[in-house]
Amino acid sequence: MSISITNSVISRSVARGLIPLCAGAGVYLFFLSAGEILLRDSDSIWQIKVGQWILEHGAMPVTDVFSFTRYGEPWISSSWLSQVLYAIAYGPGDWAGPVILSSLAIGATVAIFLHLLDPYIDPARTIMLAALALLLSTTHMFARPHVLALPVLLAFLGGLMAAADRRTHPSWFLLPLMTLWANLHGGFVLGLALIGPIGLEAVWHVEPCRRLRLAMRWGLFGLAAIAASCLTPYGWNSLVGAMKILSLGKLLSLIWEWMPVDFSTFSFFEATLLGLIGVAFYRKLTLSVPRILLLLGLIWMALTHVRNIEVFAFVAPLVLAKPIAEQWGTGEVADSRFEETRSVPFITILAAIAIVVGGWTTTKIFVAQHPFMFLRSVTPVAAVDLLQQRQARRVFSTAPFGGYMVSRDMKVFIDGRAELYGEQYVLDYFDATEARNVGQLLNLLDKYQIDATLLNPTSPAGYALDHVKGWKRLYKDDLAVIHVRSDETKTSELRGAMSSN
Repeated sequence: MSISITNSVISRSVARGLIPLCAGAGVYLFFLSAGEILLRDSDSIWQIKVGQWILEHGAMPVTDVFSFTRYGEPWISSSWLSQVLYAIAYGPGDWAGPVILSSLAIGATVAIFLHLLDPYIDPARTIMLAALALLLSTTHMFARPHVLALPVLLAFLGGLMAAADRRTHPSWFLLPLMTLWANLHGGFVLGLALIGPIGLEAVWHVEPCRRLRLAMRWGLFGLAAIAASCLTPYGWNSLVGAMKILSLGKLLSLIWEWMPVDFSTFSFFEATLLGLIGVAFYRKLTLSVPRILLLLGLIWMALTHVRNIEVFAFVAPLVLAKPIAEQWGTGEVADSRFEETRSVPFITILAAIAIVVGGWTTTKIFVAQHPFMFLRSVTPVAAVDLLQQRQARRVFSTAPFGGYMVSRDMKVFIDGRAELYGEQYVLDYFDATEARNVGQLLNLLDKYQIDATLLNPTSPAGYALDHVKGWKRLYKDDLAVIHVRSDETKTSELRGAMSSN
């Protein structure tokens, strides 16, 4: 009888231990099969170009080399490691590598998520929560550095929450994760910012005699984490550079991923948030003050910038997991008699190897038969071909075209690096492309000595240039329209130069 019970516990333990691996593999294969949804943001293109530049020069960029408007001005890459990884994975015209790399990161994120929730919530509910988190995050899943940093983010914050749940200090083994995160993406400042609030949860519940000592341990860990985040090629400038994006003021409300959530139309995020509030009230969930502050902070972040919705989706369940398990009984507490049987590393390792081999075989077969194509609307191949044939040097273009132009070795007017160009410059760019003031548009074109424009066919600026003396339309297709200075403009400029001499 005891043997059968033991075998049952072992089987259940092995099955439960393999759930994160299987779920992660399943998510990886899903995003691989739907790889084009990761190739929708033109920032991916210039990110790879930066990585290629680093590999070619064996150095880190410290000034801008990709634009003609900010050429030579100070600029550092807070995502250099991700950019190098994407550049290594990328083959000329072949997007399979970046898709595979991004899909692996998303699959790893789900596997870590399920593993962190396993002590508190049963497998069926954790899988449901993972599916919900993915649905909330899909709109921001691109082949970009933040996706590669997502599993590191979750592992680091999950480690902090696990320490808080145990009423102890974080493991020092989390510090290498902070260093890795700081080299992958500038979002590592979030991890530094949450050390204090999560540490407060740990200190809040311990005996008064232990509070000071535990608070000091968390404080020491926070200082060590700051030091670990500076272990990058840029040192402490990585921290300064990562914070620079937050100083863009009004501009943040104009860039899609930095916009606040729009509740003018009903969204899945709105439904999720209302559902969470309703369930919490119905089941009378009680949280400590620090957890309430953490949850409200995550909600505030998601409401303020839509790019933070994935942080809310994956981190909020970690904040709520222990209270839910204690008050709703969603976890499974193992009998102490069989505690030693819960870990079966040999079987788990064999299963992991089988999953890796199966996943890699499937990947090779699928990639061989399915070429991945980047979103066509941000890659105006024919228009850029024409500009290069005309040897256009100073092209005023829309920001989404900037990434592709950088990949074609053209110096650009603007691309996705808003922190480089600055708030007022990008605001002037938006006003120009919207043609709110045609005089302002023309002044901008003259100020930067623009000799051609590359705009979206529906751009108000393009329509305005159709009717402005001194400019003429040279080319138009379904992706882009090109305007160049007319011969009349060039003649008047020549006369002006001769008269000045």
